[in-house]
Amino acid sequence: MHIIQQATPADAATIVQLAEQIWWPTYSEILSPEQIAYMLNFIYDEAKISEQIATGSQTYLLLIEDNQPVAFAAYSPREEDAAIYKLHKLYCLPQTQGKGYGKLLIDTVAQQIQQAGPHALELNVNRYNKALHFYEKQGFAVVYEENIAIGPYWMNDYVMRKEL
Repeated sequence: MHIIQQATPADAATIVQLAEQIWWPTYSEILSPEQIAYMLNFIYDEAKISEQIATGSQTYLLLIEDNQPVAFAAYSPREEDAAIYKLHKLYCLPQTQGKGYGKLLIDTVAQQIQQAGPHALELNVNRYNKALHFYEKQGFAVVYEENIAIGPYWMNDYVMRKEL
């Protein structure tokens, strides 16, 4: 049995722990260990996530399976265009992949966004990430490429969009 619940600031440590368990197997074939460690420390700082949740700058969802958190998502409206929401994070523990949890989280985010009225959901995905095909199956299409500097490293991404 599983449920999806909105995260609270108290869930920040759980999100950080999930990210640690998910990022290494997810990115080890396409990023250096140094880059993975740097990005985890930069993006998944517990205080930063707690603040994002507390201020509402990002909405986090946790997927709980048998009373254990196994996946999460985070989203917010784009600052420059509130009609487009950004899916900042979507991650499932490797052992839960294939259970439909990623699709369930995307569908939940889309439902929440549609209640607010916006009409599109965007995300960034590394151009070499196997998840690219998953996103295409969920109705996302590549709209452009971008390279984003994070410290001394680069994220070489596709920006994908799904009309809602």
